[in-house]
Amino acid sequence: MPRIVSKSQDEQTLQAAFEQFNAVSGKLIDAYQQLESQVNVLNAQLDEANSALRQQVSANAALAERLGMLLEALPAGVIELSPEGVVQTENPMAKQMLGQPVAGKDWERVLAALDTTEIDQTYRVPASERQLTLHYKDLPALGGRLVLLNDVTRLNQLSAELARQQQLAAMGSMAASLAHQLRTPLSTALLYTANLKQAGLREQDRDRFIDKALARLRALEGLIQNMLGFVRGQVSRLELLDLPAIVDELTAVFLPPCQAKMIELDCTCSLPSAITVMGDRKALVGALTNLLENALHFSPPGSRIGLSVRCDGEFLCLAVEDAGPGIAAENMARLFEPFYTTRSGGTGLGLAIVKKVAQELGGRVSCHTMPTGGACFEMYLPRALASNEGKK
Repeated sequence: MPRIVSKSQDEQTLQAAFEQFNAVSGKLIDAYQQLESQVNVLNAQLDEANSALRQQVSANAALAERLGMLLEALPAGVIELSPEGVVQTENPMAKQMLGQPVAGKDWERVLAALDTTEIDQTYRVPASERQLTLHYKDLPALGGRLVLLNDVTRLNQLSAELARQQQLAAMGSMAASLAHQLRTPLSTALLYTANLKQAGLREQDRDRFIDKALARLRALEGLIQNMLGFVRGQVSRLELLDLPAIVDELTAVFLPPCQAKMIELDCTCSLPSAITVMGDRKALVGALTNLLENALHFSPPGSRIGLSVRCDGEFLCLAVEDAGPGIAAENMARLFEPFYTTRSGGTGLGLAIVKKVAQELGGRVSCHTMPTGGACFEMYLPRALASNEGKK
């Protein structure tokens, strides 16, 4: 028979369901309130972020405007290149420097239209003869490059003008020094020549005045020859030189005056026969003669003068050393200048000729004061193979 549920039981069940519904509804209300609170927080954060973004956009716009104004006012040209090397943007000064707008063009083609100069990264614009220097800066984030163009036309003109002025000043100084060097022997020769007009001059006095005048005139001729040789260059014909023979020749020339002054002359050349230099024999002998004459002038009696030839890597070093007073520090920088001399009666061309000969033969010359006193001049000349080794 069917089960009969009492009314009180139904009410209890309904009451329990209602209570459970109320509990779930409360939880839903709490969850909704929490969600609403989070939405309010997120909206506030979003408003704050939007405000900061608007401020950043405004700041970026102001910065972009300032950068644009700066690029327009910049006295240098600025070009932005894409990773493919195409000109993307350019400022007005870049257009002016290049003489035309180049936006959208391949940068290599733009460069090809410019004339290259002897200076690296410096170009000449054919239409205006404007000279530009180019400097590149990579843009890692964008993959392109920035090109900075500087107009150096005026700077180069000033540099050239300065070089001309310095050259004129050097020529003026050289002319003044040359006039001073010429005046002394010329005045002496004129004085001796004037004495020949004296009435009743004895024959032996006439001969003496003539000899002295000729000696001064020969000194004058030698000075002029040295000057012409310095200006035109000393080297005329190159050949493989026999260095031991040159050393023997210089020894024969300088041994008598060294003995007269009681100075030891020590000349050594112990090179293998296959090692020599390519040069002009007359010019090299003249340069070494100048060095030995200087050494003889400054060396005191009882001292030593040395001439040696040795290998130094790819060069041969011809060294002349003496036991004189050495070279003062204040004279070292100007030692090889034309007409600069600390030697009484010197012309100031000897060491200048030595330097010129060394340079014309592809070498160099240097000088230093030795720890024991005295000066050491070293001429470095590039080595060459003698014919007998070249055939091996």
